[in-house]
Amino acid sequence: MILYHGGTDIIEKPAIKPQPGGRDFGTGFYCTDIRSQAEKWAKRQGRVRKQPAILNIYEFDDQVKRHLNCMIFNDYSKEWLELVINCRKNPDYTHGFDIVHGKIANDDVGETVQAVVDGLMPFDFALQKLVFMPSNNQYCFCTEKSLENLGFIESLKPD
Repeated sequence: MILYHGGTDIIEKPAIKPQPGGRDFGTGFYCTDIRSQAEKWAKRQGRVRKQPAILNIYEFDDQVKRHLNCMIFNDYSKEWLELVINCRKNPDYTHGFDIVHGKIANDDVGETVQAVVDGLMPFDFALQKLVFMPSNNQYCFCTEKSLENLGFIESLKPD
């Protein structure tokens, strides 16, 4: 399986680095299997950082997930929302998974999640609202063990 990571750096050896603020699935190295999503993110980061956008491309053997502790969310669910809220509320929150794969809290979804975090929207109402929102996906490699299975292919400048 091909995975993409958008940003402003060439990353031949992905690493898990703590980031300021909570992320959807906690601390980890984030990728997606949607090239256009990663390219969009790379361009956005390039504009913010005033640096060239870079698309990193990796090979991931999806079969190794059988040997790792993985959480896979195929849709928005109570469990997905609970995990995202916990990770966003507390950047030090740990869940114990090697890889988490699921929906990304993009701008509209992120606003809904943040409304729950801030106590402005009931959890159940937010979950009902999320069902109607389109989304992309993400893979979060949360442990060094999981990163051993992510092989660098190349880096490109997005179109």
